[in-house]
Amino acid sequence: MRALFVCNAFRSSVRCWRDRAVTTVPRTPGFCSRRWLTGSTGSVTPGMDEILTRVVAPLPTYETRDKCPPPPESHSVEFMHFYRSLDKDDKRDLLSRLSRDFGVDHKSVSEFAGKLLDTQLRDLATILQVEDRLRYSLTPRYKQLLSHISRVEGGVKFLVDLRADVVEILSSKSSESPHIRDLNGTLKSLLSEWFSVGLLRLERITWQSPCETLQKISQYEAVHPIRNWTDLKRRVGPYRRCYAFTHAAMPGEPLVVLHVALTEDISDNIQSIVREFAAVDQEEDVNKINAAIFYSISSTQAGLQGVELGNYLIKKVVRELQSEFPHMERFSSLSPIPGFWAWLQGHLTQYRKEGCGSDLLSEQEWREVEQTIDPAPGTSVMDSLRKVLGSSEWMRSERLSNVLEPVLMRLCAWYLYGEKRRGYALNPVANFHLQNGATMWRINWQADVSPRGAANSCGIMVNYRYFLNETSTNSALYLQNKVINASEQVLGLVSQFQKNSKL
Repeated sequence: MRALFVCNAFRSSVRCWRDRAVTTVPRTPGFCSRRWLTGSTGSVTPGMDEILTRVVAPLPTYETRDKCPPPPESHSVEFMHFYRSLDKDDKRDLLSRLSRDFGVDHKSVSEFAGKLLDTQLRDLATILQVEDRLRYSLTPRYKQLLSHISRVEGGVKFLVDLRADVVEILSSKSSESPHIRDLNGTLKSLLSEWFSVGLLRLERITWQSPCETLQKISQYEAVHPIRNWTDLKRRVGPYRRCYAFTHAAMPGEPLVVLHVALTEDISDNIQSIVREFAAVDQEEDVNKINAAIFYSISSTQAGLQGVELGNYLIKKVVRELQSEFPHMERFSSLSPIPGFWAWLQGHLTQYRKEGCGSDLLSEQEWREVEQTIDPAPGTSVMDSLRKVLGSSEWMRSERLSNVLEPVLMRLCAWYLYGEKRRGYALNPVANFHLQNGATMWRINWQADVSPRGAANSCGIMVNYRYFLNETSTNSALYLQNKVINASEQVLGLVSQFQKNSKL
C-alpha cells in the first residue's frame, strides 16, 4: 500500500512533507572494500581482526573503571559502518568473533571467585569488596562498545537491529555458540534498561499524525493487515483508537502498536471491527461507547523481543481511555489463536497413523462428519476432515458448520486452557494476556472468517477480559502458581473436552 502517496493525495502535500529530511551518514571512502570480509572458505581475514581489536577497548582495571576516558566516538561509528557493509554470513562471523574473543576474561573470574572463597571468614567489608570485584570481572569487553554505540546518533536503533540479527542466528540455529547466547543476553539486558517504561512515550496516532508514522503503522500491522488508505483512515477514525510507544532515541519509530475499537459491548467477531466502520467524519456518540476492545497489538522491532513493552502499553492505554471516558468499565481483547490449526492438524495426522480417531471425536461425531463431508471413495474421513479444515470454504456450509462447532470449540478451549509449556499456556497470545492478569473470558465461533483466520484457528477467536480490580491477583496467580483464571463458558468447554476426548 502506498501510504505516503495516499496521505499526500488525501491531505496537503505541503503539510505532510515540510521539514522532512532523511539523514544519511556518508560512508568512508573505500571502507566497504571486500578486503574486510571473510574469504570464500569462511576464514576470517586480518581486516576483521584489525577492526575488532581497534574498536573494542580493553576492560579498565577495577581501580580505574570510573576514571578511564571513553574511547573516541569515531570507533563506534566505524564499527557501525563496517557491520552494515557486511552480508548475512559475514555478520554472523563478526558477531561470533566479537562474542568469543572479546567477552568475559574467564581467568580473571576464576581468580576472584577463589579469592571470594578465601575471604569468607574475613570482615563483611572485605567480603563485599571482593564480591564487587568479582561482579565487575564478569563484564564482557564488548559491553563497553555496545554502551558507547548507544550514545552515538542512531546508535540505539543500530543495536536494536543488531540484536534482531543475533535473535535470528539463534532461532535459525546457524550458530550453536554459547558466546552468541551470552551476547544476546547482554544486549537484552541493556535494551531492557534503555526501553524501561519510564523512558517510553505514549502517542495516539490519528489521521493528522506524520505521513511517515502512518505508513509505518500500516506496514507493521501484523494481526489484521490494513488493506488500503481508506482502511487505514478508518482505523484511526471515529470509534477507533491507535496508540504506540515511542522512544526519544528512535524518533518517528513506533515500537509497539495497539489498535482499539470503542463499542457498546464486548465484540465477538473481528468482521464487525475491521469491516464495519462509522463514516470517517462522523462525531462519536459517547453513549454508544461502553467497551474498549484491544483487537491488535504488534511489536515492530524484532530486536526488542523479550523486552516487556506490550503489557505496559495496554495498562497505559486503559488509563488513557478511562480519562477520556470515565464511565467505561469493560476492557477486553479480541484475540487470534495462532497455532490452533497446526496443533489440531498434528493430532489428526497422529491419530490417522495410529488408528485411534475416537480419542479426538466420539463415534457419533465421526458418523455425523462422514455424512456431512461425504468423502470420496478410498479416502478416510479423517483425511477428508483435514482437507476440509485446511481452507475456509467449509464455513459457508451451515450444515457442516453446525456439526463441527461443538467439536472445534471444545478442542480449542483445551488448546488454550490445557496445553502447556513449562506449566504456562502454550499459545503465545494466551500467555501474554494471562501474564497481564486478564481472564480467559469467551471463545467465539466463526469470529474471523477470513482465509487467514481459518488457517490460524478455524475461524475461532477469544476474548481475554481485563477486570481491573482483579488483574494484579490474576497475574500473580498465573506467574507464581500457573493458575489460569477462566470463565464458566471456557471451563464448560474444557469439561466437555475431558469427557469426549482422550488426548
